[in-house]
Amino acid sequence: MTGPHGTSTLVTVATCNLNQWALDFNGNLERILESCQQAKAQGATYRLGPELEICGYGCEDHFLEQDTFAHCWESLAELLDRGATDGMLCDFGMPILFGGARYNCRVLVRDKQILLVRPKTSMADNGNYRESRYFTAFTSGSETMLLPRIFQEKFQQTSAPFGTQYVQFRDGISVGCESCEELWTPRATHIDLALQGVEIIGNGSGSHHELRKLNQRLELIVSATRKCGGVYLYANQRGCDGGRLYFDGGALIACNGQVLAQAKQFDVQDVQVITATIDLDDVRSYRASIPSFGIQTAITHQARNNQHSFVDCPTFELVPANTPKLVPSLPQELDIHCPEEECCLGPACWLWDYLRRSGAAGFFLPLSGGADSSSVATIVGAMCHVVVEAIQQNPNGTVAADCRRVCRVDDDQWIPQTPQELANYVLHTTFMGTENSSEKTTSRAKRLGESVGSYHLSIKIDLMVEAVIKVFSMTTNKTPRFTVHGGTNAEDLALQNIQARLRMVTAYLYAQLLPWVRGRSGFLLVLGSANVDEGLRGYMTKYDCSSADLNPIGAISKGDLKRMLFWASDKYQWPVLAEIAGAPPTAELRPIADANTDPSAEHSQLDEEEMGMSYAELGLYGTLRKLSRCGPVSMYRKLNVTWGHLSSREVAEKVKRFFFYYSVNRHKMCTITPAYHAEGYSPDDNRFDLRQFLYNVKWDRQFSVIDELVEQSEKSVALN
Repeated sequence: MTGPHGTSTLVTVATCNLNQWALDFNGNLERILESCQQAKAQGATYRLGPELEICGYGCEDHFLEQDTFAHCWESLAELLDRGATDGMLCDFGMPILFGGARYNCRVLVRDKQILLVRPKTSMADNGNYRESRYFTAFTSGSETMLLPRIFQEKFQQTSAPFGTQYVQFRDGISVGCESCEELWTPRATHIDLALQGVEIIGNGSGSHHELRKLNQRLELIVSATRKCGGVYLYANQRGCDGGRLYFDGGALIACNGQVLAQAKQFDVQDVQVITATIDLDDVRSYRASIPSFGIQTAITHQARNNQHSFVDCPTFELVPANTPKLVPSLPQELDIHCPEEECCLGPACWLWDYLRRSGAAGFFLPLSGGADSSSVATIVGAMCHVVVEAIQQNPNGTVAADCRRVCRVDDDQWIPQTPQELANYVLHTTFMGTENSSEKTTSRAKRLGESVGSYHLSIKIDLMVEAVIKVFSMTTNKTPRFTVHGGTNAEDLALQNIQARLRMVTAYLYAQLLPWVRGRSGFLLVLGSANVDEGLRGYMTKYDCSSADLNPIGAISKGDLKRMLFWASDKYQWPVLAEIAGAPPTAELRPIADANTDPSAEHSQLDEEEMGMSYAELGLYGTLRKLSRCGPVSMYRKLNVTWGHLSSREVAEKVKRFFFYYSVNRHKMCTITPAYHAEGYSPDDNRFDLRQFLYNVKWDRQFSVIDELVEQSEKSVALN
């Protein structure tokens, strides 16, 4: 297809998901180079990469080290030297030190020449992000940047434009940048770029996975091109790059409000490139059909009349030489995972990255037969499904090589034939029962281990419990008893905690020695299984099985976990999961109340009764506390309206109970196992929930105000 002067108006553009790893400069470079090669092979003349892809997004305080910046320049020079940008415009992400300030930048390069260094203008500083700790937000304007000596010597380029311009090619094609957070701001960068006539906008992002977040991202991107027209490319990092976040990919290409290409959100491949072919005349026609767009773009041009807002560049060369006849890409339906799939597949891919990059030989999971530990086992089982599927698609690829290395198999042709075969190598589960354990949970744990394929053991730890009690009795001449046997609450709690903490000690013993028992080398990572609601309430024992190396469900609610179990039960044909999801949650740390009770019955110690609140209520408390930023009084006000079925006094008592237990147990969050981040109201103190851990648990002022409001409400009810 050609324009009015015989020139083509078709362009093929590429974007990608990259599984980068913070500070893995050599590995990151190879993955970037592979994405450039794949983009060229698919006929692209423009390639977009993720945010800070050269060093990895999660470097955090390493961005304060000069070494990080020097290594990035070395990597960029090598990419140019190895031909990554030959015949193709590449948009790379890297940090740059300029004028004494650190900037998060996009670097546009073609044919070994840096065309523009474009710094980020809006920093991400909420939730998990602290970008202003490392980078300065660039305001506006254009400057000239002196390039490092290596570029002067190797590529004969001494300087490059630095600023918020866009790239204008002499055949009329224009390309601009938007960087992650700028898409989410009220005055998004893409609007101004579109009004200046920029036709192709690339957004390199480092956006983490959070349940139901992809829907918002897609809505923003599609809406951006629906309002302003144009081509919008979104690139994202994917995988665990060294922290508790999982970057969930989802690279996208949209044009004029329609999606033309979408990459996978959850996957274990290191590099995934997608392309689309667009007729730029369609962009120009779409914009011309919107009268208000024409008016606003004219105003924008008048306002910028005296500003140099673009960088003048040679011809874009829409179609590479020897390219077959191009056909415009057609719109496609969006592929969006349901929350149950997100709960399962996000942590599954995160665990695979952590496993293969940690040097471990697998995982060890204390499997109780309850919903939480069963959810973790399910996630590892799903990981095995994803990995085996990727291996079967490419038996000679990097996933297969990683699998052989993790499983310590020397045969370079070996691949697991089933997910269960892989699980038997990498997942070790153990039911650690006591005299207080029920037969039902013992059976559920065993049957789940068989379904997933784990190496499963069932042991009793009563001897260990008895030994600890005996040592205590010998030194104090006192023997603690459960309340059902006449003991105090303090004795009862101590006896429960002994069991829980001995399970943690046992878990680490087995994690270290089970590979040796099986005649293999290496060590196992211990997996925790405390959900976000238990962390919020503090309904866990410090240094028990909530203490582990990793916790895949630490930011997932009980409700979402149960829904995931029902989904996985059907998806993977593991019916025991539905049985587990339907059972009442119990810790099984106290004796069964009636010694004559049927041993096959459910345990009488129920979580929600002990907590004094339901898991559904906990999820609501957490959302109001974190996402709605409510203190005790404002939470009471909101719930007093929402919970119309309760009296004001009942609502007040519930709010007070929550804040008492939240604050009295807050110290537990300082020792919480690093958890996969999935929910916006996570109480994880590891860099996310920045609140103190020592509280005045009486909340004197706050609770007194609630009491006054309750009295006012009751008087109002009495008068009516």
